[in-house]
Amino acid sequence: MSGHHSHKDPLLEEIEHLTSQNTSVCYQCGKCSAGCPIRDFAEESPNKIIRYIQLGLYEKALKSKTIWLCASCQTCTTRCPQKYDLARLMDALRQLAIKKGYKPDRAVYKFHKAFLKQIKDHGRSYELGLVRDYKLSNIASLTLFQDMDVAPTMLLKGKLGILPHNIKGKKAIEKMFKKYYDKKGDE
Repeated sequence: MSGHHSHKDPLLEEIEHLTSQNTSVCYQCGKCSAGCPIRDFAEESPNKIIRYIQLGLYEKALKSKTIWLCASCQTCTTRCPQKYDLARLMDALRQLAIKKGYKPDRAVYKFHKAFLKQIKDHGRSYELGLVRDYKLSNIASLTLFQDMDVAPTMLLKGKLGILPHNIKGKKAIEKMFKKYYDKKGDE
């Protein structure tokens, strides 16, 4: 097949440009999803998102709630035997989703905002605070106790911390948020 050039989909080229990575290195071992702290909240596992990209189902990936629930905690990336930065892919997919006008539903967006608030306030995710802030932002829809059956399981699994633990670099993170919001004029 000399002289035959295969052309990549422009969207795949953009994803690979934004992430500086090739999605084909993922062989679907599932280690990323096994360690994912938001896996219990997401209807699609992180490895399923990368599979969508591999199969050329870009719209499915861009419309998935999982990309908005991703905490960018890097657990997936540190567990990946191929050293694929899946958190970077999720970030790129959020950027592309916004660019293409795919907005997450309000509840998912509120979860995303509540998560960012925890990072801003503590320098890391504080799960009980995250659930509290997310639920309080949804108080009008009376979903306050909707996921309470999941909480005991998550506490037992050690996925919910009772008290927040601030990190040492908290001041630097506060500065980062201030710089972003001053530039954006939001909050």
